[in-house]
Amino acid sequence: MPESSGGRLKRQRRKILRPRRVRGVRPYTLAEVHDLLAAYYGPFEHRPRLSPADELAWTILSQHTSDLNAGRAYDELKRRLPTWAEVLAAPTSAVADAIRSGGLAEQKAPRIQEVFGMVRERTGGFDIAFLAELPLEEAKSWLRSLPGVGPKTAAVVLCFSLGMPAFAVDTHVHRVSGRLGLIGPKVTADEAHDVLEGSIEPGHVFAAHVYVISHGRRICKAQRPLCGICPLRERCPARPEMERKGLTGVADAEAPRPALAPKPL
Repeated sequence: MPESSGGRLKRQRRKILRPRRVRGVRPYTLAEVHDLLAAYYGPFEHRPRLSPADELAWTILSQHTSDLNAGRAYDELKRRLPTWAEVLAAPTSAVADAIRSGGLAEQKAPRIQEVFGMVRERTGGFDIAFLAELPLEEAKSWLRSLPGVGPKTAAVVLCFSLGMPAFAVDTHVHRVSGRLGLIGPKVTADEAHDVLEGSIEPGHVFAAHVYVISHGRRICKAQRPLCGICPLRERCPARPEMERKGLTGVADAEAPRPALAPKPL
């Protein structure tokens, strides 16, 4: 029997977006996490690495692969086909050959051509820097209307390249946020973008993203997190259970300060 609208509404209401307490622990707020990680890792400078269009392409290439492989695919694509007009004019097989090191080349090549074909159709070119002049939600909607562009890709382009306060959520950010109770246990990665974005002042969105993703890569790892040196261990709802089950690791040394990778996620 189909679920009624009232049933769906009740189910949606049961989803806790930002829990007040988890296993008897009052979680840190995202603002507190930002401040504690900033004190632990130290400051960094926000500098755009790629143009918005290049950031868009790189992020598409990064889907379902490592940063290293995505970087190789991006660099080879730019070496063989330096402009997006050349990418569109090339046979799809040539684009696929150029990006093969990034994986899923047969799917990503037509997707990149489709995306940049639509960008040119809408704008007359490939410069999408105008998005910085739009309200954030409007800029997100514009990007997400492109084929294959979801919340993460849109947020990466807007935040990393254009300096807009869009909170990008990858697997590391989603895992750390769940463990810390910054999001509820049933909040998906796609939903977490808006939850986290609304949990901190716009001027700290980019820094909070970098600190949390760095923390997920270096301390709050998927396997055997280094809870013993974690600056957030005091009010981490996940730590007691993980320590009780022997799921934590031992650090050889203090984690280094975060360095923003040449490419975002």
